[in-house]
Amino acid sequence: MTDYLNESKGLMNRIREQQPTFRGLETMVLEPGAVQDVPSYLKRQGLSSPIVVADANTYEAAGKKLVQSLEADGQKPRLCLIQPDEQGDVVADERSLMQLFIDVEPEGTGCLIAVGSGTIHDITRFVSHRSGKPFISVPTAPSVDGFTSAGAPIVIRGVKQTFAATAPIAIFADPDILVKAPQPLVAAGFGDMLGKYTSLLDWKFSSTTAGEPYDEQVAAITEKALEACIQHVEAIGQRTEEGIRILMTALIESGIAMLLFGQSHPASGAEHHLSHYWEMEYLRRGNRALLHGAKVGVACSEISSLYHDAADKGMYPHAEPTHWATYREQVREWLRKVPSKEEIAELLRQAGGPSTLQELGIDDELFRESLQEAHTLRDRHTILRALNEAKVGVRQ
Repeated sequence: MTDYLNESKGLMNRIREQQPTFRGLETMVLEPGAVQDVPSYLKRQGLSSPIVVADANTYEAAGKKLVQSLEADGQKPRLCLIQPDEQGDVVADERSLMQLFIDVEPEGTGCLIAVGSGTIHDITRFVSHRSGKPFISVPTAPSVDGFTSAGAPIVIRGVKQTFAATAPIAIFADPDILVKAPQPLVAAGFGDMLGKYTSLLDWKFSSTTAGEPYDEQVAAITEKALEACIQHVEAIGQRTEEGIRILMTALIESGIAMLLFGQSHPASGAEHHLSHYWEMEYLRRGNRALLHGAKVGVACSEISSLYHDAADKGMYPHAEPTHWATYREQVREWLRKVPSKEEIAELLRQAGGPSTLQELGIDDELFRESLQEAHTLRDRHTILRALNEAKVGVRQ
């Protein structure tokens, strides 16, 4: 069987060479039956008394099987089912964190096992970091690139903030489970990868114009993972085993690229800032949550349109500053690698996800507000930030 994670394992070895104390991702398994390997892995690592963290859906998808396997192996797992909020959504917020914190015993808990997608992992990695307990990743859907991340986006009093957290010490991804994930979750994973078109552009821009750190090798890793998804979009949309393996591998590699760089620049630009802004506004309104990757994919198409227009028409309404002429030509050059809004929308449709603001459910007023304010959520010198600071009046 092809080892899809060979390159990922090589990347992790590079991180360990640079950071000898780093313990994350010692083991990566992407093959049928991977979940059944967790009990023996715990024994080899001398870990016992795990807490399996899941929600109602992910427990049925993989958590129940994992708990049964652990019990059959003589382990004594405890189950923490994260409860949904009033809208029926499981959210990585103060209440969910506290629910898990209460279950973690300083002496009686050996490790945490995150069984789910992005939200369950964010909750688990935060508590893992603060409690000093290692955690293991068991993805149930190829929906985000944050499985291997060392950062946790957490909603605190309605505001989404990213906190330093912990990468998993191991990931066990079972294609037999992943191919059964609902199509919207698969499409969300593809949308999260598609967002790398604009995040990589914003990263180059911030490095060139504001001196933010940049790494050519890390950018190349992310771009290669993105291209693998684009080349296999039909297989991903059809949820073939090959397509799901490629998508899951790309998501893991994108996460490792962020680990390697130490920050989220390779995978998060203006398209993620729009997504976070929409998420916080939906929480404020009491609306049901939208899938992260679905928001990122549609935001990527809108940001692509905005950036192409800005490069073609000029980013300043009057005379451009002398230094800007050079940047503008450079942005035009970089934009040749970024598909148009229509091309991105077509890719999203092929993956089976929403491709427009209307399909996603983002109203015109919220969209306008996000274009003018979302850049303030992160201290990043994105092109969106440059447009707003230039007072161009972005889509007034």
